[in-house]
Amino acid sequence: MYQADLNVWDHVACGRVHDASLRLLAGTGVDMKHERARELCAAAGASVDGRRVRIPAELVEQALAAAPRSWTLRPRGGDTAPLELADGRTYFGSGPDCLYVADPQTGARRRARAADVTRAAAVAEALPNLDFVMSMGLPEDVPNEGVDVAQFAAMLRGTRKPIVVSSPFGGDSLKTMREMAAACGEPDSLACLTMSSPPLMLDDVACDKTIACAELRVPLVLATSVSAGSQGPASLAACVSIANAEVLAALVLHQLARPGAPFVFGIGTGVMNMRSCVDVYNAPGVFLANQAHLDLVRSYGLPSWSYAGHSDSKVLDEQWSLELGVSAVLGALSRATLLHDVGYLESGLQSALEGLVLGDEMAGYARALLAPVPVDDEALAQAEVEAAGPGGNHLGTKMTRTHHRRFWQPSLLDQSTYDRWLAHDGRTLLERVRARLADLLAAGPAFMLDAAALARLDELAAQAVAS
Repeated sequence: MYQADLNVWDHVACGRVHDASLRLLAGTGVDMKHERARELCAAAGASVDGRRVRIPAELVEQALAAAPRSWTLRPRGGDTAPLELADGRTYFGSGPDCLYVADPQTGARRRARAADVTRAAAVAEALPNLDFVMSMGLPEDVPNEGVDVAQFAAMLRGTRKPIVVSSPFGGDSLKTMREMAAACGEPDSLACLTMSSPPLMLDDVACDKTIACAELRVPLVLATSVSAGSQGPASLAACVSIANAEVLAALVLHQLARPGAPFVFGIGTGVMNMRSCVDVYNAPGVFLANQAHLDLVRSYGLPSWSYAGHSDSKVLDEQWSLELGVSAVLGALSRATLLHDVGYLESGLQSALEGLVLGDEMAGYARALLAPVPVDDEALAQAEVEAAGPGGNHLGTKMTRTHHRRFWQPSLLDQSTYDRWLAHDGRTLLERVRARLADLLAAGPAFMLDAAALARLDELAAQAVAS
């Protein structure tokens, strides 16, 4: 069987960049702004000078060998199957922490609220091609000191699908979140995203969450965001080598805290638009560098984290639909394990529920594109070809009757004739997306947590704010 995918680097190129990352770690080192993190590294044989930690290649190789190649992330009920976090599996999900949302009633750009987080989770719950959920908003109407726990509670009210949390704080709240997930039916239904601080730094929050995730066996997604020309040289290969060194340093710390703890290798190389000073999502260089880094991660055999279904547009216009579609397909072809940020606008500053709806359609399209294309005797169907002969057709053949429904059919993209499109409703794609969203919102929540679970969520959230 053969399947579509993308590749930028072969094993020789991946080896050269891996070696460059090892030289950076052993020579230049990384800043770790966390005392216990430095202590763990020093005890294992790393050189520590102040906050600078230089990590020898053997520690990296030990960490790569210790990290599990697969891990199961479970839902809390519903129809979603458990997610096997492993190279070769691909899942789509929303994104975290946008400051702004496109109001689903008015379309106006405004600050995110807790109700928006629950609403986005509920829409994702109803969409069959979205496999995991993130917050889609950083709510302004909850206390800052407990915003991560409040976000998590809001998502738990809206979805039973696995959740990836993104917290601005250290690891203390992760234990609370795991208790909250357990109260809703499954403690092993969350993973945690944290990010390095390029170039070559792991701040206190990243280190603390790295250690806490390892100790709790909550899957850690460690991602990076080196930007060519600012945090890294104006060279994609150099930026990938820096980004790779940052994630490898976190992997070493993670596996020192608890060998065998689940780790998802995040990637991210930006290309700043020097005219606008915006780190855009959809520039060709971003896709190219991210794919190159994913080739390198695949050589490690670890599950990976990347991007799909997003746009740099500020509104739901032609640029939005074009970039959302392109990024969804390229994300799928990258074969990354977890593809997030479906529904993003404005280079990650704004989210839109319409983006989730169209993103779900494009995730289905992309999954069909990833389907294997066998070349066995049944697939070649030579007997049917010979029976039809020159000038024949296959409209009534057994293979057509048996297999034609396997081909992907859109629910939002129009593939009819002009006359049929006009006679049906003549609506644009955005009008069809908004009509589908209106139906989903009018249908109400797909489930409701019981009173005991809701009371426990409120109790844990209040404790987090008070502590």
